[in-house]
Amino acid sequence: MAHKSMNLTLKVWRQKNAKTTGQFESYQVKNISEEMSFLEMFDVLNEQLVQENKEPIAFDHDCREGICGMCSMYIDGKPHGPWQANTTCQLHMRAFKDGDTITVEPWRANAFPVLKDLVVDRTSFDRIIQAGGYVSVNTGNAVDGNSLPINKNAADDSFAAAMCIGCGACVAACKNSSAMLFLSAKVSHLALLPQGDPERSTRVMNMVAQMDKEGFGACTNTGACEATCPKEISLSNIARLNQEYLLSSLTASN
Repeated sequence: MAHKSMNLTLKVWRQKNAKTTGQFESYQVKNISEEMSFLEMFDVLNEQLVQENKEPIAFDHDCREGICGMCSMYIDGKPHGPWQANTTCQLHMRAFKDGDTITVEPWRANAFPVLKDLVVDRTSFDRIIQAGGYVSVNTGNAVDGNSLPINKNAADDSFAAAMCIGCGACVAACKNSSAMLFLSAKVSHLALLPQGDPERSTRVMNMVAQMDKEGFGACTNTGACEATCPKEISLSNIARLNQEYLLSSLTASN
């Protein structure tokens, strides 16, 4: 069965670094197979630019299996593109039509400064995790897996929250550039498990403080984060984060 091919116009954001002014540049790509992934299409474009002695477009990627979250592109006004619950690397060109013009930008947030073209610095997320996204464990022999009973619903909710890959799509989609969905997922998956108890009273306070220090905006519950999250992280985690923060605040004041 022959695959359809298409010719496309790409409007891509080009920016040398965080200190320079960027701009859109237009490129033509031809004979793009509908079975290509979006990143494979960018590979073709970059090969074309290299052959023309032009600088290729910088973009982030690693696993290309929808796991790592590095393939962050703002495509036609939506993080990761038009498909629901999908990363850019798993977006295929059959999502577009022959002759389409596709606009591609980096994440837009003060806490995610542009490094180059479509690559942003997301180490602010790493610093939030370092502030409290861990558990204390005793070293020695491994504890038997059945020695610590965990409620099935809590385990399921924890696993669902732990699905967050830290891509930053929630920040990119939010009109306030809030990181609350990311942070709430990281807090929830530990708060729901007994292993997370040792740091429970300090974790959320430290992580929220770091989030604010990084310059992320406030949450106003518009739900854009949940709607665009490639792993469909639930807004209910933000409610849990607020509860954890309140309890920690009361504990700290006593």
